[in-house]
Amino acid sequence: MIDTVNFRLTTAEAGGVDFLGEIPRYLDSVAEHLHEDGQLTITGRLGGLKVSLSRYQMKVGEGSLCKWYLGDNYQTMSRGDVAGAIESLSDALHVPMEKADVCRMDIGQSFVMKCPTSAYLNHLGFLNYSTRLEQPNSLYYQQKDRQLCFYDKNKEQKSRHEAVPELYEGKNVLRYEQRYTSRLSKRLNVPRMTGELLPEPTFYRSLLERWRGDYERIQKINDITLNFRAMRTKRELHKMGVLSLVEKQGGQVAMLEQINEAVKRGDLTRKQAYDLRQEVNAACMMGAGLTEQSGLIAELNEKVATAARFNC
Repeated sequence: MIDTVNFRLTTAEAGGVDFLGEIPRYLDSVAEHLHEDGQLTITGRLGGLKVSLSRYQMKVGEGSLCKWYLGDNYQTMSRGDVAGAIESLSDALHVPMEKADVCRMDIGQSFVMKCPTSAYLNHLGFLNYSTRLEQPNSLYYQQKDRQLCFYDKNKEQKSRHEAVPELYEGKNVLRYEQRYTSRLSKRLNVPRMTGELLPEPTFYRSLLERWRGDYERIQKINDITLNFRAMRTKRELHKMGVLSLVEKQGGQVAMLEQINEAVKRGDLTRKQAYDLRQEVNAACMMGAGLTEQSGLIAELNEKVATAARFNC
């Protein structure tokens, strides 16, 4: 499930290899760049990966390792594939890429869904300590040093003017990715994040558990069905009223956005808005048979859980 990986390898880790003198012969589209301080850098391509060279270090990435190794990133890289990709990358560049530091890493899976991808995005609510960002065909949860992304894989592929694999043409393909963008060692609680560590069994399983765990922490927006047979108290009646209002206003996210807009207009104080948000969130999260789980969310929950379980 590992997709994009950015590596950085120093000359010391590479056994003293002359990056500027040796590596360009293995690359395509080679270009030299002489900077104002007199330092030379050389860039080139290794298939879909960009390689940047200086006297002291080599950077490899800015592209899908999965696509480079398997041909497309609709497929899923197993732990064995990750080990094979790093070995192949080492052979292609004639340096030990298992010793390279990993500076960025994406973990992702593409799911063929029953319905259009936008229908599933509408049922993904808020996530603590994250900024929820909606785009026309995607949804992002921005966190410090990482990002969760849900998007229409086929539309993304076509926007890049790349062919959709025949197996996925005409299908509803939802992609879920977890992107680690910096400070990977601290975020993943390891002394050093290297290529050698990526396919290590215990570590690889921990990555998939984090990928699944962050998805599970997203508040899901259920289909609201008012069940009067389950109503027993005035408090439940109050919650049902809130749920009915939330449904009428277009759902939990739309309701919370209206509250935020009211604060900006000065119609609500921050304390009043906080109290209202708490009521809306509590009503949407309650059980007791007053809401039912969305069939769409049940489908996505199962696919995420199955992917994490079987890709270990």
